[in-house]
Amino acid sequence: MSAILRIALPLTLWLAGFSAVYGLHGLVCSGGWPGGRLLLIAGGGAVLALQLGLLLALRSRRFGDPARFVRGTSLLLAVVALVATLWTLIPVAVTSTCLPPG
Repeated sequence: MSAILRIALPLTLWLAGFSAVYGLHGLVCSGGWPGGRLLLIAGGGAVLALQLGLLLALRSRRFGDPARFVRGTSLLLAVVALVATLWTLIPVAVTSTCLPPG
């Protein structure tokens, strides 16, 4: 894995997950799908699991960069992306206003 990929991947994964969950939210709200809240929770949980897996991978010896600056920067951005995922996706999945409770 190249240094630029290690640095760019965490926030790119957050952006892709953000787009996917909000797109799913629009589809669920427009179609009134049964089980929509479960789909949103599963989508948010999947992105959260991917972010956590990426953070753990970047900490490992196999995927971590030997250069101290790149390693520190990629880990910092992975933590920022994990927090951003929690901050932006979990509220949508849990408190969506277009879905009936349950």
